[in-house]
Amino acid sequence: MTKEYDEDIYFMGLALKEAETAFREGEVPVGAVLVREGNIIGSAHNLREYTRDPSAHAEILALRAGTKNADSWRLSGATLYVTKEPCIMCAGAIVNARIARLVYGCRDPKAGGVDSLYRILGDARLNHQTDVTSGVCEDECALLLKSFFQERR
Repeated sequence: MTKEYDEDIYFMGLALKEAETAFREGEVPVGAVLVREGNIIGSAHNLREYTRDPSAHAEILALRAGTKNADSWRLSGATLYVTKEPCIMCAGAIVNARIARLVYGCRDPKAGGVDSLYRILGDARLNHQTDVTSGVCEDECALLLKSFFQERR
């Protein structure tokens, strides 16, 4: 095991805690944690239902918190941990924030903007590319989503 792998597991565990909070609040259980230089600078979970805001995805809210804490919209050198593959809106925000690395849990075959439907973060036509690591705590992330949607049916 590498130090990076251990850190990925640790921070994804924190993102899962955010996702569990979303689940309890009746939100789609997605959590995000933004880290720079080993420090958490933002964390959030989905709040679309509560805020009635279609952009209140965990990733967007974590990025907003991170830019406030960093006092800059540029989050160069930061890693974003997310329990589910970001959608195209969130992938665009990741590029625009200059996030260095994305680590996510499970894929989103219906709306994924990173690997499943689109590959926005690696598109060389854009002014920034983000390194991607997928499948971290994949089973736990997928099970939480599956449980949420089964409960809703």
